[in-house]
Amino acid sequence: MNTLKNTSYARTFAFITVFFIASLSAFAQIPASKHVVMVLEENHSYSSVIGSSSMPYLNSLASKYTLATNYYANTHPSIGNYFMLTTGKIITNNDGYTGTVTVDNIVRRIMTAGKTWKSYAESLPSTGYIGGDSGLYSKHHNPFAYLSDVVNSSNQRQNLVSFTQFKTDRDANQLPDYSFVIPNKCNDGHDCSLATADAWLKTNIAPLLATAPFQTGGDGLLMIVFDESAMSDTAHGGGRVAMVVVGPKVKRGFRSVAYYQHQSALRTALKAMGISTYPGASGIVSSFTDMF
Repeated sequence: MNTLKNTSYARTFAFITVFFIASLSAFAQIPASKHVVMVLEENHSYSSVIGSSSMPYLNSLASKYTLATNYYANTHPSIGNYFMLTTGKIITNNDGYTGTVTVDNIVRRIMTAGKTWKSYAESLPSTGYIGGDSGLYSKHHNPFAYLSDVVNSSNQRQNLVSFTQFKTDRDANQLPDYSFVIPNKCNDGHDCSLATADAWLKTNIAPLLATAPFQTGGDGLLMIVFDESAMSDTAHGGGRVAMVVVGPKVKRGFRSVAYYQHQSALRTALKAMGISTYPGASGIVSSFTDMF
């Protein structure tokens, strides 16, 4: 009889514990931020990046802050992942797509909330450029250049700027609420080596982390993610990729085992900006609440 009672108590305690943990998760919050920065890298698997001697700087951030160990891209090739990060939908798998995207998107949500944004694309030919590929600039790595909210607005097109402007804004403490950072096709690891991509990150991201928003007491939130894995990896659509989350309010030395995809990164960015309406699939997934 006592055995039955003990078993019953144990089950009840286990249920209460699980319920308590679930409740804490449900009420967990993403800390508010006026400096959300998303940096995109290209076309490498999680296993080729994490632990790689070719990327010591990124791995140092992964060790010091939070690494998502169960994060997957949504599709192959690149363009659908960039759209998932901005619209919550794949939209197309044609990297040569030339249409205008009219669905709900991050720019629309940011504008409605009275927040600010910029897309900082390295090697962009000129401010406001919405044309095709040019040199090391790849349009399908710049999803903002397709969004109707940007394409049809002369004012919003001014937020399509070269990466040189990022350095200026960073050093003047004038970064917008949301920064989407796109290295060119060499520096993102697409055409050049991971060592080249890592050197670019160290040169450009280390100064960002030295600014006030990313110091103790600051509100900075940085996400560095690969758009898709190697083409041979189709797990969950786009394969397993590295996502490193950095900031003064991010857990130190943490390894998240939660399953995430790009729509969760989109939701996390919006939540950090205090925005509570989410485009596409970002409306039905979890944000990175375990990382804070």
